[in-house]
Amino acid sequence: MDDDDVTYEAFVATRAQALLRYGFVLTGNADDAADLLQEGLIRLRGAWGRVVNKRDPEGYVRKTMARQHISAWRRRRREHLVGRVPEGPYEDPGLARAEHDPRLWEALTLLPRRQRAVLVLRYYEDLSDEEIAATLGIARGTVRSQAARALDKLRADWRPAAAPTPGGTP
Repeated sequence: MDDDDVTYEAFVATRAQALLRYGFVLTGNADDAADLLQEGLIRLRGAWGRVVNKRDPEGYVRKTMARQHISAWRRRRREHLVGRVPEGPYEDPGLARAEHDPRLWEALTLLPRRQRAVLVLRYYEDLSDEEIAATLGIARGTVRSQAARALDKLRADWRPAAAPTPGGTP
């Protein structure tokens, strides 16, 4: 046994309980805390020569434990298995009303050709800005600016028809 082994073992013997408590504070679970501590101490042993020179082996283990906990949390957060799909299709009655409103199509015809093309490709054909830019042979930034200008004009010139009231009159 060399001096590094004794020093590492002494560190583990004196600081393991404090590090276990730190792991518990991170996870809120004794088993997960023990797993974090074990992984941290394994990594510390592999890097002991470098860490001892920095004179902060506990900081190294704490940082390792925190990073391991964050990585585990991110992995769990990405995927949530459920027994059935939690939501059904979304139907927007306002969208159906607007789509069938002839005044919207009239307002679209008043727009400049490029602005009209951008809106139709974006909202009717459901293309991305990159696909619209490639289709029209323009820059992506131009697609975005033309869409913004066109929507501003539509908002100023067109108002959707009023929704029917429960009594049957608009």
